[in-house]
Amino acid sequence: MTTQQLIDQIRSKKSFLTVGLDIDLTKIPQHLLELEDPIFEFNKAIIDATHDLAVAYKPNVAFYEAYGLKGWTSLQKTIDYINSTYPDIFTIADAKRGDIGNTSAMYAKAFFEDLNFDSITVAPYMGKDSVEPFLAFKNKHTIMLALTSNEGAFDFQILNLNGKELYKQVLEVSKNWKNSENLMYVVGATKAEYFTEIRKIVPDSFLLVPGVGAQGGSLAEVCKYGMNADVGLLINSSRAIIYASNGTNFVEKARAEALKMQQEMEEIMSLKFNV
Repeated sequence: MTTQQLIDQIRSKKSFLTVGLDIDLTKIPQHLLELEDPIFEFNKAIIDATHDLAVAYKPNVAFYEAYGLKGWTSLQKTIDYINSTYPDIFTIADAKRGDIGNTSAMYAKAFFEDLNFDSITVAPYMGKDSVEPFLAFKNKHTIMLALTSNEGAFDFQILNLNGKELYKQVLEVSKNWKNSENLMYVVGATKAEYFTEIRKIVPDSFLLVPGVGAQGGSLAEVCKYGMNADVGLLINSSRAIIYASNGTNFVEKARAEALKMQQEMEEIMSLKFNV
């Protein structure tokens, strides 16, 4: 998917909602456990209920790997279902990969060619040669960790090195990598006060923003400081939507939570862009 196609979808749906598909068999409705593939059936139900409200889905790969081969099969079925049924939806493999060049090239092949995701999250700690293999794929996007929403982010990411915070140096250096136009960045919603500085460095890039909802991030604050002329934000919500209910009404409750977020986004967009 091209960046313009993603922008067009955001404008059409008046939404920049990403639904995180972080599946835990202890949290999904128990009646689904009787089915042959409860993970896929749960995902399919959530996707069918929210596809007109969301512009992206983000399966966290760890939640599938934890169930071994069956979990990986469920992930494959989920991404195949999205690509075949709702091909305009942007897909994110939340895999946080990052290794030496030849290993990263294999990770890229696995997620971009075999699974056919539109994007993947990566960790930049090993530098340019661990990220550029992902960037080499046309119309695929690499979403690099920049400033995350977890408590441990403060251990390294905001350390001042030679007069500049580490996360700022990561952003600035990455702009010079080959095919950097395919880069997006992860910035946590719980760090809303940093968005102004981030936009000075990457004004046009898309930012994937976890942390709204269950982690306490404010959508209004993120949009105030992080939105650009193309919106430029993908706001992720996982637990607040997919686990809104663990009963037989889980589909209706998930849609209600997604609709609530989409309506708030539509209001923000109408004020920002007069649409």
